[in-house]
Amino acid sequence: MHEEVVIPAQGRSRRSMAHAMPPVRVWLRANLSRSLPVLAVIAVLLLSWEGGKFFFNLSDSTLPHVYDVIAVFATRTQGGTGPLLLTQMLRNAWATFGVAFGGFMLGGLFGFALAWLFTQIRLLEHSLMPYVIGSQTVPILAIAPMVVVGLGSLGAPDWAAKAVVAAYLTFFPVTIGMLRGLRAAAPDALDLMRSYAANPTQIFVKLQLPAALPYLFASLKIAATASVIGAIVAELPAGSSQGIGVVIINAAQYYHSRPPVLYAAILVAGVVGLFFYGLVVLAEKLIVRERQMVEG
Repeated sequence: MHEEVVIPAQGRSRRSMAHAMPPVRVWLRANLSRSLPVLAVIAVLLLSWEGGKFFFNLSDSTLPHVYDVIAVFATRTQGGTGPLLLTQMLRNAWATFGVAFGGFMLGGLFGFALAWLFTQIRLLEHSLMPYVIGSQTVPILAIAPMVVVGLGSLGAPDWAAKAVVAAYLTFFPVTIGMLRGLRAAAPDALDLMRSYAANPTQIFVKLQLPAALPYLFASLKIAATASVIGAIVAELPAGSSQGIGVVIINAAQYYHSRPPVLYAAILVAGVVGLFFYGLVVLAEKLIVRERQMVEG
């Protein structure tokens, strides 16, 4: 006879207990553990804000209270007869995001193509790379007016001129990251594919591009936030009627009467950058997961 072995409840592993938990509870527990460090940093920043205002006796015109910045979103614009400031901020944020996304795509594709050309033609890399690096040493505040005014005189749409400025900040990290990634493929694997008479397109699609994905997404994360900065800066000389850059300029002009509005606009600009960064992270997870499923 075989004796039945009973495992005490106390002997169960934490892993088995975790699997026994409801999926919603597991999801909440995992996300809570990830969110705690972020919430802790936010709490420290808020305490430092209010603590600095209290100990240094800063006036509201110098540094408004945090709750004043949050409360200003619920106020109405146009002397109390217009829409909520939050609604206006969201509309302007969407306009800035649209320009940033256009510049992100334009600069990303240009940087991707430039990196691929550099791997194919070494002479082109040696001749153009100094200019690619040097282009990033010119302040964007000097480039933006020339691009916006120049393209505007040629009849280009307002959004297209601003997207070019955003692309100017985007193409460089993509070029450098993609160039490094395309050269990250193992030399032995490259020699093996050449021994099987693989053409350059097959080598690129099956070997170089998969090896470059981590480098590409790392550079795209930088490019996402840089495109938002480029879009905001491009809105300043363009005479735009919409965009977070326009809100920041207007809030700065009336800072002494309503200081929290400027801080609210800066907060919204940061949220736009975080949102764009999150989209790139989501795309990375989806593409990497699909690639792992295909390889598995």
